[in-house]
Amino acid sequence: MSRTLLSAFEPRRYASSAAGLRVPPNSILSATPLSSLTLSASATAVAILPGQAAEQFTYGPEQASRAVREYLEGLEVVDRPESARSNISVTDPAAEWTCAPGGPAFFAYSTNYLVDVRAGVIVDVEAISAHRIQEINATRTMIDRVEERFGIKPRYLIGDTAYGNAATLGWLVNDKQIDPHIPVWSRADGREGLMPNSDFTWNEHKDEYRCPQGHRLRREWRSFKNPRTHITKAATIIYRASQHDCARCPLKRRCCPNTPMRKIARSIYEQARDVAREMAKRRGYRQSRRDRKKVEMLFAHFKRILKMDRLRLRGINGARDEFLLAAIAQNLRRMAKKLCPTAPPTVLAYP
Repeated sequence: MSRTLLSAFEPRRYASSAAGLRVPPNSILSATPLSSLTLSASATAVAILPGQAAEQFTYGPEQASRAVREYLEGLEVVDRPESARSNISVTDPAAEWTCAPGGPAFFAYSTNYLVDVRAGVIVDVEAISAHRIQEINATRTMIDRVEERFGIKPRYLIGDTAYGNAATLGWLVNDKQIDPHIPVWSRADGREGLMPNSDFTWNEHKDEYRCPQGHRLRREWRSFKNPRTHITKAATIIYRASQHDCARCPLKRRCCPNTPMRKIARSIYEQARDVAREMAKRRGYRQSRRDRKKVEMLFAHFKRILKMDRLRLRGINGARDEFLLAAIAQNLRRMAKKLCPTAPPTVLAYP
């Protein structure tokens, strides 16, 4: 079925959008807007344990269910610290303990769609635990999988700010050559009243910043015997001003009142971030933001029309199967509307 639908696309490129929808396993969703999902009262009896106590519980071959066995196998591959999780479900440990704004916490999985916004067809589906990092990584998985299976790649990718982190933008621009129609995620630029980093001018040729007073900010102020990259664990390079320049600068109270010098952390993917900022200034970017509604409409159809208000299967594989079947049903419904248009209304004539 997927190959039949994809044959109508452009040979190598298509416009796509990535987004996620959280669905709690074995629990009922309320008929609220898409961004808020809550548990029914009957789901409060699910057995849970703190993440720090996960190592104290052991399962024998007869005690472990399929969902638990899949979870234990995934631990060996992912190697994530389970003690950092706040709560773990005993019956479905792969589900993530999450909370919607203003609602109670619940265990949930997340479905991610890669959609051709021109045709409104779901190209790929990825089921994950409801975790922000896994949701971002699912985008890479879907793009690579579609390119490997069908030989097609998006011309540009639409997403919200969650996909606008530096590493993802660097992967899209540098590795995949995909235009990111994604808002750039950035931290708050200092306290109110202080000089923001945007007031500093970047010189690519000299690899340095210039402050409004013309002073330089460099990654190193002396030569080292062994060359250093100065890349931090956060994938940034710290550019520092001279303490002598900052001490006599008239703008020090607005620039760095509590430190001897001004510092700017520049991401190693800053060029990709600049590309995303330039994309936001183009005419087609506003249309891309409107096209995101097509993905949200699919999620609304997922809940309201298909009545997918709960997952019947436990474990990540069970969630993956249900999400995939739901996406197939949505594609078949759209294909039926395209291939079998409705007949014109009959006009009745009375004598």
